[in-house]
Amino acid sequence: MPSYDITRPRFRLSDEHVIVLTELATDRPVPDEYTAARDELRRCGLLGQDGELSVLLLPVLKTLVNPVVVVSLEATGRQGTLNHGLIIGEDHVVAHQSWPGEREAEYTTVEPKTLVWAMASMVNLQQSAAVRDAGLAVVETTVATLEAGVGSVADVPAAASGGAERDHIRAALESAAAALEPSGTVAPVGTMAPSGTLDEPALTLLADMIGELRSSWRMTAAWRGRDGGQDGVAVRGFGVWDCGPLGYWHRELPAEPVAPGQVGPDSAVRLVRTDAKRVWEMITDLLPEEGVIRRVAGR
Repeated sequence: MPSYDITRPRFRLSDEHVIVLTELATDRPVPDEYTAARDELRRCGLLGQDGELSVLLLPVLKTLVNPVVVVSLEATGRQGTLNHGLIIGEDHVVAHQSWPGEREAEYTTVEPKTLVWAMASMVNLQQSAAVRDAGLAVVETTVATLEAGVGSVADVPAAASGGAERDHIRAALESAAAALEPSGTVAPVGTMAPSGTLDEPALTLLADMIGELRSSWRMTAAWRGRDGGQDGVAVRGFGVWDCGPLGYWHRELPAEPVAPGQVGPDSAVRLVRTDAKRVWEMITDLLPEEGVIRRVAGR
């Protein structure tokens, strides 16, 4: 059920609720399949009986309907994938954050001057002195091998020891890497020819990184821009692994933003050790310059 907190204000809305609200805000008819969502919005008081919108929703809806910059965050962990984000409008900034196992996400307005802080908070960016020395600064493998290692975690019993989990992950990585055979052809740009091995000490380190993985996330920002002299959409993005006591790792390959169909099993993966300061800088660099935001907004 949708709900709201008038003290902030903030709203808990599902995708279906947002569709209903944006259709009404733009004077378009609500499709029949969203009747239940519309009724829920009426019952919680965000819609009147005749479909009139609560005034509490106006800053959020104005921003959702006319976005200037859209920041998307896809965060994957042991509880699945969560989608968060920020929408920068002409007058307001709206953040939305989902919750594991819940249909509704929380929507709230954000002070524009705290944009980077809000983005850093969504990925739980932490400056910690307790990060262990990983021994290596770069780990390289293929998408197929990496996915085999990450996917193997689901097969480990919850009561298993950390050592047993690491052994299971390591075995999955070794098996996947050994299954790859050289193709005998030149690898396309952005991919690597499978070597069939994941050598030490990278093998043990990658197994430890997967075992400690809190989340792997990718953040992108998009806005109307120019591409080759033509109107289009400008996009920036980057990906990070948060490995807890093993620190942050920038996923340089596959490089974000990744287009559909661009990455396959043989595509190269490169994880480079980084720190919270550099991640903060990458978040800051993700956003367009203030002049670009104003130009796109028409101000």
